[in-house]
Amino acid sequence: MNLLKAPQGVVLKVIDISGGEQVRRRLFSLGFHKGDEIERSGQSILRGPLLIKMVRSGATVAIGRGIAQKIIVEVADGSK
Repeated sequence: MNLLKAPQGVVLKVIDISGGEQVRRRLFSLGFHKGDEIERSGQSILRGPLLIKMVRSGATVAIGRGIAQKIIVEVADGSK
């Protein structure tokens, strides 16, 4: 499933990034890598950006919905 459709408050594992080179570089600079664990912690009102918490570092990043659709995730082992 893509990150946009993933449940909130559950630890997710990044499986793939399906965008082009520019999208991959942008996400890499924000700390998104294959195999990383993230958590969708919230979203802005009126279909704004998603707030993503990086489990390892604890940092929170806001990303747009278009980019969120390109991040393929699955529920991490040991999550609810």
